[in-house]
Amino acid sequence: MNTNFMSTYRFWAGTSIASSIFLVQLAPEYSVGGSYIWTAVPLFLLQWLVYAFYSIILYPKFFSPLRHLPSPPGASFFMGQFPAILAEPSGMPMRRWINEVPNNGLIRYTHMFNTERLLITSPKALGEVLTTKSYNFIKPKQLLIGLGRILGVSILLAEGDEHKTQRKNLMPAFNFRHIKDLYPVFWSKSREFVEALQTELDKKAPDDVVEIGGWASRATLDIIGVAGLGQDFGALQNPNTELNTTYGKIFTPSKEQQWLGLLSMFIHPKIIPNLPIKRNDDMFAAQRVIRTISRNLIRQKKAAMEKNEKRDIDIISVALESGGFSDENLVDQMMTFVAAGHETTSSTLTWAVYELCKKPEVQTRLREEIHANIQSLHEPIDAAKLDNIPYLHAVCNETLRHNAPVPLTLRDTANDCTIADTYVPKGTKIILCPWAVNFSKELWGPDAFEFNPDRWMGSGRANTGGAESNYAMLTFLHGPRSCIGQNFAKGEFACLLAALVGKFEFEMRDPNEEIKIQGGVTARPRDGMHIKLKVVEGW
Repeated sequence: MNTNFMSTYRFWAGTSIASSIFLVQLAPEYSVGGSYIWTAVPLFLLQWLVYAFYSIILYPKFFSPLRHLPSPPGASFFMGQFPAILAEPSGMPMRRWINEVPNNGLIRYTHMFNTERLLITSPKALGEVLTTKSYNFIKPKQLLIGLGRILGVSILLAEGDEHKTQRKNLMPAFNFRHIKDLYPVFWSKSREFVEALQTELDKKAPDDVVEIGGWASRATLDIIGVAGLGQDFGALQNPNTELNTTYGKIFTPSKEQQWLGLLSMFIHPKIIPNLPIKRNDDMFAAQRVIRTISRNLIRQKKAAMEKNEKRDIDIISVALESGGFSDENLVDQMMTFVAAGHETTSSTLTWAVYELCKKPEVQTRLREEIHANIQSLHEPIDAAKLDNIPYLHAVCNETLRHNAPVPLTLRDTANDCTIADTYVPKGTKIILCPWAVNFSKELWGPDAFEFNPDRWMGSGRANTGGAESNYAMLTFLHGPRSCIGQNFAKGEFACLLAALVGKFEFEMRDPNEEIKIQGGVTARPRDGMHIKLKVVEGW
C-alpha cells in the first residue's frame, strides 16, 4: 500500500472544505465558531489521523497481502526494522536477514512507520524483477529527484520506452570490442596514478601514510575523463581542480543529507531541492559546474566533427556520432558517466586495497602473477595481455562480490503484479541488495563471508565464482536495467589494481584499526583508508 501523504492530501482538503461548508450552512452548531477555516482544519486533521492509524497499524499488521511472508524478528511496533537499519551501514541488516530468515525468495520487513519493503533473495525472484518483468519495477520518485541532481536525467534514471531508446543508442559505445580498445587509455592513466603516488612518497618520511581513497577517486576521475569524454581533467596532478573539488563535496555525506532523505518520505520530493539550506546550495553549484563543463566539451566535439577531424574513441564521441541524443540529453549522460563511473570504481579500488592488506598472502601471489606477465610498468598493455592474468581477474571479481560499491537500490512496483508466485500490490518498495545477495550462503556456500579469490579459479569458475546462478552476483544487476558500463568499470579496475600491486607493497597504518563504513551513494571508509606503501624496485 502506498502511504505517501502527498498522494491523498488533495482529497482530504476537498472533503474537509466541502464538509465545512455543509456544517456552517446547515448545522452551524457542529461547526467551530461558525468559521469555514476553523471547521475545515480539524476535519482535515481527523482524516489524517484515521489514515495514519490505518496505514501504520491496521494495514501492515492485519490487511496487507504481504503480511504472511517471512519477516525478521525484533520489529518495533511503530517503526518496524527502521531502528536497526538506522544503526547499521546500508545493506548490513539485509545481509544478516538473507542468511537467518528462512524464505522462498522474498523477505518482508517494515521501515519507518511500518511502510512495507520486500527484499528479493532468490534467483527466481531476482530474474523476474530484473529481467522478465523489469519495466514493471521503477525507481522511486525520491530517488529520481535526489540522484537526478547529481547524475542528470540519463539512462540510469530513464524508464520504459525512453530507457530502451537511450540504451540502444549507447550500446555501440559500450560494446565489448570498443571497451577493449580503451585498455591502453586505462593503463596509461594507471601508470600516471602510481607514478604520482611514488612522487608523493618521495616527499614523505619513511613511516608516513597515504589515504588511498582520495588518490583512487582522482585516478578514476581522470580515467572517465579521458576514456569517457576525451578530456583529461588533470586530477592526479592537481587535487584542487574545480571538478575534483566539486565531486568531493557531492560525495561527502552529511547529517543534512541524511535528514533530507528522511524528510523526503513525508513531503513531496520536489520540495526538498528548494529548501534554503547549505546542502542544496552546494548541489546547485555543483550542477552548474558539471553541466557547464559538459556543454563545452560537446561543443568542442561537434566542431571537430564538422571539420572531419580524427575520430575520437571516447564514449561520448561514439554516442554523439549515433545522432540519437540532443545536446542536453548528452549532458545528462556525461553527468552520469563521470559521477557514477568514477565514484563506484574508486570505492571498489579502495576496498581491494583493504582486502589485500588483510590478506598479504593474496597480495603477494597477485604481485608475482602480475610481474610474471607484465615485465615493467612502462610496458604497453592491451586487453589481451590483462586477460591472460587469471588471478588478477579472480581478485577483481571477488572484490566486486565482497565489496559491491552500491550496497542496495530500490524499486517501486508500477502496477499490481506477482513475484515468485506472490501477489505484490502497486507502490510496494522492492529492495535489491548486492550486500545481501552477494553474501547468501545458500547461493555461495558456507564461506560466503570469506574474501576468497580462489572461488573464481579453475575450470568453469572464472565467470561464476562457483555459484550456480548468475543472479548470485548482484553488483552490476542484470537484465535490461543492468549497468551498461560494467565492462568499462571492470577494465579500468583491473588496470588500476595491476599497476598499484605491481609497483607497491602495502599494509594498513594500523592492522587493528576498525574500518567504519560511511553511508552515501557508495559505501566508503568513513575516516578514509590510510596505508603504508613500499616501492617495488625494478618494475
